[in-house]
Amino acid sequence: MAEKPGRAAVATLVAVLIGAAVAWAGSQGGATLGDIPVFAVAVALAFLVQWVVFVPSYLARTERFFDLTGSFTYISVVVFAIIASGQTSARSILLLALVLVWAARLGTFLFRRVLQAGKDDRFDRLKNSFPDFLMTWTLQGLWVSLTLAATLGAITSGNSAPRLDVFVVVGLAVWLLGFGFEAMADFQKSRFRADPANKGAFIHTGLWSISRHPNYFGEITLWVGVAIIALPTLSGWQYATLISPLFVFVLITRISGVPLLEKKAEEKWGGQAAYEEYKESTPVLFPLGILRRGDKQD
Repeated sequence: MAEKPGRAAVATLVAVLIGAAVAWAGSQGGATLGDIPVFAVAVALAFLVQWVVFVPSYLARTERFFDLTGSFTYISVVVFAIIASGQTSARSILLLALVLVWAARLGTFLFRRVLQAGKDDRFDRLKNSFPDFLMTWTLQGLWVSLTLAATLGAITSGNSAPRLDVFVVVGLAVWLLGFGFEAMADFQKSRFRADPANKGAFIHTGLWSISRHPNYFGEITLWVGVAIIALPTLSGWQYATLISPLFVFVLITRISGVPLLEKKAEEKWGGQAAYEEYKESTPVLFPLGILRRGDKQD
């Protein structure tokens, strides 16, 4: 039993070290507060907010404010970066707006879901262990830092870029596609679950008929859009902040998103003819179902 707290402590330390490395890379050539890079302060703020909220959450053994804190952190960090950098460029204001809209929608959606369910079963074991629960909040700080890296790099960068260029147009179009997918998928699933007739069933209609995880496809896509918008302002080590969409992709497809939900779905519906057919005909993530169906019709 003693090994588990040790692993949690190591994971917490590694998360902080990775955050520090990203802060260093993103700070190169960027705006400063005195001699302190704004990018580095923003990353520190992302972790600090988690640790502050962790204390009462652990004492109360509750995960109720975890997702809401994550969204608040996104908003507070990007607003801080704008103010501290003195940024008024159209590109920076656009990035601010995109993060605010995304964070506000997702945060309120997840918070309402936890309130309705009464708890988030992912935290049943974690919230009773100090090192495990602290690790979880620290990882959320790293999640915010890495996901926002390209945004913070663009906002704090000392490099200028045209007010409106092809990167803004293409990036915004990609972001709108991703945001629309994520929001619509969440809405469709919430409506599906609210219908008593669907109790115990799996959703396979709407966007869920062309992807088993369309909300995650949308999440990955919108951060690709943000990285495209940010790209022209980056230089040197700041290019490391383009890890943002790659990190989101790896997190969702390899760590905490798709693998966990696919496992739960398999435990619940695996072996049922309807679910096995759904798995066979519907891609895990990328919505290629329409193309496949078109091929079958031809």
